[in-house]
Amino acid sequence: RGGFDKVIKMCDNMIQVLKQEQDDDDHKREYCNKQLDTADDKKKGLERTVSDEEHAIDNAQEGLATLTDEISTLEAGIKELDRQVADATEQRKEEHAEFKELMASNNAAKQLLEFAKHRLNKFYNPSL
Repeated sequence: RGGFDKVIKMCDNMIQVLKQEQDDDDHKREYCNKQLDTADDKKKGLERTVSDEEHAIDNAQEGLATLTDEISTLEAGIKELDRQVADATEQRKEEHAEFKELMASNNAAKQLLEFAKHRLNKFYNPSL
């Protein structure tokens, strides 16, 4: 048995080394599984964040499109109001010119009537 003791001892040592390596591998596997779970959780969180951000971008783009349409509508309304103001201004200028002409005509008629009144008074009431 003398020669086998050495071999048996080597086998026992080998078994101890293998058990230790197996324990180390088990610990490493457990660590790796935890790391994979952590990484998977992070990945899911990032995917959720990306999804939320994409949704926010879509909402912002819809809002931008709506605001662009509203701006276009308001600009068209402003142009229409500008046209109406220009038309009203032109009409007021024409009415003002007509008014000035009418006032000049009325003043001329008034002066003519005053002149006629004065003549008639002179003719019918020469003593005045």
